[in-house]
Amino acid sequence: MGRTYHVRTFGCQMNLHDSERVRGVLDDCGCIEVNGFDEADIAVFMTCCVRENADNKLYGQVTSLISSPNPPSGKRIVAVGGCIAQRDGDAIRKHMPNVQVVFGTDAVSSLPDLLEASIQADRRSLLVDIQTSDSHFSTDLPTKRAQRFHAWVPIMTGCNNFCTYCIVPHVRGREKSRMSEAIVRECEQLVSEGTREITLLGQNVNSYGRDLYGEPRFAELLHQVSQTGIERLRFTSSNPKDLNDEVIDAMSSLPCVMPHLHLAVQSGSSRVLKAMNRHYTRESYLELARKLQSRIPGLALTTDIIVGFPGEEERDFLDTLTLVSEVGFSAAYTFIYSKRPGTPAAELVDTTPREVIQHRFECLASLVARLSYDANQMDLHKTASVLVEGVSKRSKDVLVGHSEKNQTVHFALPQGRQIDEYVGKIVDVHVEQARTWYLRGKLVGEPR
Repeated sequence: MGRTYHVRTFGCQMNLHDSERVRGVLDDCGCIEVNGFDEADIAVFMTCCVRENADNKLYGQVTSLISSPNPPSGKRIVAVGGCIAQRDGDAIRKHMPNVQVVFGTDAVSSLPDLLEASIQADRRSLLVDIQTSDSHFSTDLPTKRAQRFHAWVPIMTGCNNFCTYCIVPHVRGREKSRMSEAIVRECEQLVSEGTREITLLGQNVNSYGRDLYGEPRFAELLHQVSQTGIERLRFTSSNPKDLNDEVIDAMSSLPCVMPHLHLAVQSGSSRVLKAMNRHYTRESYLELARKLQSRIPGLALTTDIIVGFPGEEERDFLDTLTLVSEVGFSAAYTFIYSKRPGTPAAELVDTTPREVIQHRFECLASLVARLSYDANQMDLHKTASVLVEGVSKRSKDVLVGHSEKNQTVHFALPQGRQIDEYVGKIVDVHVEQARTWYLRGKLVGEPR
């Protein structure tokens, strides 16, 4: 094809993985990646539709391309993929008239053909592929990873939970697991190529294998992947209702499984959790959190929380605050409820004033910040094992990476040493400062 391209990604880790596959198939057909849209003949947006602000951000950025400089070829093709593409199809033109190509969550492989057809077509034409496949996994496609030392490995797609606020099952489909043999082979290949860290991906990894084997086999998969020689193993996302003792046993016994777990609670009120269709209660979540913390000492437990779900009352919000305090999360992603058309919650009427919801959100954010600061103090004056990812955005003399507990860690590049000596390596950093959102320290010893 011989065109230049640039990919911009919104949303979750699954979208980041899909974007790596997009870059892989475009490179495979002769395209060249560039650093920005100004140089790009092909502008690709990989999208998320979980929250309304993601839609608005996409609309703004795609529309802004109309007035941006023409690319080298004189004609820019704008392609939209991912969840918004799957949800809206050809209706995307209603908000973004300059889009020429739309490809859904299972249509990455069709992108080169769609682009080639668009190059030959009239600029006003719109080419769409949002068909889903029952047998295709994006892992069959070539990939161009953002980091050679870390890899996303999807173990399943889709979701069967149908939380009342969530659009994901409607755009990603029902749960579909990969065969464990294929996952292990991919991980073995990655390890042979020098990958140091793997993150297993799924909308609910704890239910992995139920569709294939009649019961979840995620714990068994963790054991199998651990035998590939991978040094660091992570996974996301986990639904509390399916996190069983076998998975906890695997986390506590396998040295390569990192001591960090993202376990979305969404609300601390059993009444609201029932309205969300989450299938667990406040009490069962607290019991699970206590079990995890007792079985895995030093575990960094992080979460997602929604404020302002329709019908949430002050007592429900106070239940959330007390649960957050009792668990002592290391970090939390907090969101104001965003109505998603097509979900059951979108039909609910809520009379809570916006300023009340905003105040609750600010109270929660303040509490989360205090807890995050307290959690990081536990590592002050200790040594953290850090996988180095690159240089800080603020200074080329400061390197940044993540600890085993997934904390961001900064340390100075030693005088006379080169950045390439450290990126992709694991180092020990003695923590001298523990802030709310990061650690800073001094390098100890040599990279390995």
